[in-house]
Amino acid sequence: MHLHAEQLSEHLRKQSLLPVYLLSGDEPLQLLEAGDALRDAARNAGYSQRDVLEVGRGFDWNLLLEAAGSLSLFGDRRVIDLRLASARIGADGSKAVVAYLADPPPDTLLLISAPKLDRSQLKTKWVKAVDARGALLRIWPVDGARLPAWLAQRMRDKGLQPAPEVAGLLAERVEGNLLAAVQEIDKLLLLNGPGPLDADTLLDAVADSARFDVFGLV
Repeated sequence: MHLHAEQLSEHLRKQSLLPVYLLSGDEPLQLLEAGDALRDAARNAGYSQRDVLEVGRGFDWNLLLEAAGSLSLFGDRRVIDLRLASARIGADGSKAVVAYLADPPPDTLLLISAPKLDRSQLKTKWVKAVDARGALLRIWPVDGARLPAWLAQRMRDKGLQPAPEVAGLLAERVEGNLLAAVQEIDKLLLLNGPGPLDADTLLDAVADSARFDVFGLV
């Protein structure tokens, strides 16, 4: 199954968790938030144990299979959080993931996070195994044309009611940096509270923020 980032909330609301999810992309904020959403959903569904496996050079892929074969503490549901430094996991990694997914352990969620997968990596056996058993969520950057709409929705989700020109002004301010955008929205909410937000209020808040940044450098 393939999912878009904006489909994840509805997916989690409408159906039970799948045995495996693969999150792939180079946009840090959206990747982090997708992972957090899945971890929160797992926690709410009773997955109280989490094992984190950081996969770098020289990683022993037997650790994944050992985690799959070991009994969860007190029989609790658990999450195996597999974090890939590279989407190229080699023959050993591919075999381990395919073997895991051939018979995934019950009451266990495998959450894999990885950098952006290229076209050739999407055709590998391990990615196809994930697609067959669970969901592949590819995270795409929010380009300049879509950024104002993304910011406007983000502000509305936080309880702000931005005037039509506000999202465009904020987009110019953050220059495509979503993490900076979220920080600015949080500052606006802290300074002004929920409710209507006009351009003058935004510009005043940005000016205050810039002034504090300068003082912080002194």
